[in-house]
Amino acid sequence: MAFFVSSPKAEAQKNHEGQGKLVYVIPVEKEVQRGLEAFLKRTTKEAEEEGADQIIFEIDTPGGRVDSASQIAKLLQNLDIPTAAFVTNQALSAGSYIALNTDQIYMTPHATMGASGVINQDGTAADKKAQSAWIAAMRSAAESKNRDPLYAEAMANQNIDLPDLGAPKGEFLTLDPKTAVKVGYAEGIFKHRTGVLDDLGLAKAEVVETKTSFAEELAGFLTNPVVVPILLSVASLGFIVELYSPGFGIPGTMALVSLILFFYGHIIAGLAGMEAVVLLALGIVLIVLEFFVPGGIIGALGVASIVGSLLMSGYSLNNMILSICIAFVVAIVAAIVLFKYVGAERGLFRHIILKDRTTTDLGYVSNTDRSSLLGAEGYAMTPLRPSGTAVIVDERVDVVTEGGFIDSNSKVRVVKVEGVRVVVREIKDNKEENE
Repeated sequence: MAFFVSSPKAEAQKNHEGQGKLVYVIPVEKEVQRGLEAFLKRTTKEAEEEGADQIIFEIDTPGGRVDSASQIAKLLQNLDIPTAAFVTNQALSAGSYIALNTDQIYMTPHATMGASGVINQDGTAADKKAQSAWIAAMRSAAESKNRDPLYAEAMANQNIDLPDLGAPKGEFLTLDPKTAVKVGYAEGIFKHRTGVLDDLGLAKAEVVETKTSFAEELAGFLTNPVVVPILLSVASLGFIVELYSPGFGIPGTMALVSLILFFYGHIIAGLAGMEAVVLLALGIVLIVLEFFVPGGIIGALGVASIVGSLLMSGYSLNNMILSICIAFVVAIVAAIVLFKYVGAERGLFRHIILKDRTTTDLGYVSNTDRSSLLGAEGYAMTPLRPSGTAVIVDERVDVVTEGGFIDSNSKVRVVKVEGVRVVVREIKDNKEENE
């Protein structure tokens, strides 16, 4: 049996070229949001399971959600595999923060990195507390990889004065490739990934390129803070319109599809679990039971269950509360408009609202017209004190006198009719008594 042992020189050559090594290339593109976070969790886990020797994150993003970037940074910091960021175009705002959490940074000749100020969804600057926390996070990310934290802070703090780097006081720092190399924020400038692999000693390594799945792309869209209130509003509007529509049609289908998309996106993004779905189903069942069990308590519990399931699914409690409030307002406005212009005689309401009327054309009358009795004669069937019963034109009629007492069997004449009130006067000796 023969044994072959590589020479030290040959082994060094093999290691330099990266033969037998495995490199995972993971894109960080478009907006930083929960869908991207779910994608990075999946692909980095896959890289660990496959025993990857290096992960290269190819970054081209204008930034995005700070909370998602924070979770991604935590993910990168906990990786045992060496990481590198290759900024192919831009790594701005949250994108620069992600890059700073990798072991090494490379850039293309036209790439930029920085401009990381925190802004709200309406485009205004975040409050001082949020800005302070973000600046601290940027500094911490730089320090964790042995980079000068001053430049990371300048990316997020416009009060740092760095005129020599093109960022005088009042402007956020944005690094071009040469400046990034100069300040120690980039290891090299390369047009293509092959240059990065060569610099890492992995030119001959096996490269696995990962891509986002359709489900992850869709989840990223569906969990967007702008899309969430739209989905919930469409769901609430659909259910309200369905109440006024006969059968189960397009409005109800739209509502169900909106809810399914909401929970689908949040489940794929890792925000919602089956407990939220079970709570939602329980809420719907309780609301349906409310139509058959009076009291209102079951319905209130159903609404609470649905709201609870939505709150459990949201990444940000404040954003979810705002989204639910928007959907609630839409539902109220829709209900008022539909009730005013459509009424409650269509759709599901027709089964739970009494519409029968005792109308005259059906033989029902609220009272009998007694005006035909005026001037008619009869006799008192009971003593009139002053009310009682008289027989007028062979009909028993409830009557009253003009105030006096009339004994039974006395002859009377109807002298006034006011609605159902019949007034009689006693006839004495065939001659009406005058008072």
